[in-house]
Amino acid sequence: MARFRELYGTTPLHLLAVVASFAVAFYAALKIAGSPSGWRIAIWFVGAALAHDLVLWPLYTVLNRIARGHRPGPAVNYVRVPALLSGLLGLTWIGLICQLAPDTYRAATGLEPEPYLERWLAVTAVLFLASGVLYAVRARRSRS
Repeated sequence: MARFRELYGTTPLHLLAVVASFAVAFYAALKIAGSPSGWRIAIWFVGAALAHDLVLWPLYTVLNRIARGHRPGPAVNYVRVPALLSGLLGLTWIGLICQLAPDTYRAATGLEPEPYLERWLAVTAVLFLASGVLYAVRARRSRS
């Protein structure tokens, strides 16, 4: 085991996880390549990766440096985590939040798309409120 760790750098479990991840990714790529819209999916995936690496990553870095400049230490995480969760929910449900295709949604589900904006805003408010309460409790405990 020591020899393996010396050669690979970590445990065999890590190597197994990496190999399994590559196997799943390869299987997904084969399935996408076999579908009629496979090229569109592949182009979208590459475009999303490029947009993340060239646009969003520098934006994350700048916002993090701004936040760290005003609030040193772990306090910035009490804003970062709810903002990240709210952003992920917003990206996931953007079509319903902005009501981009209400007739299609109504025809497919029989439900109205109207409450999604209000629900997303309510979840975002609860996330930030819970994070603020948690920060206040932990700050109070650390003072005493």
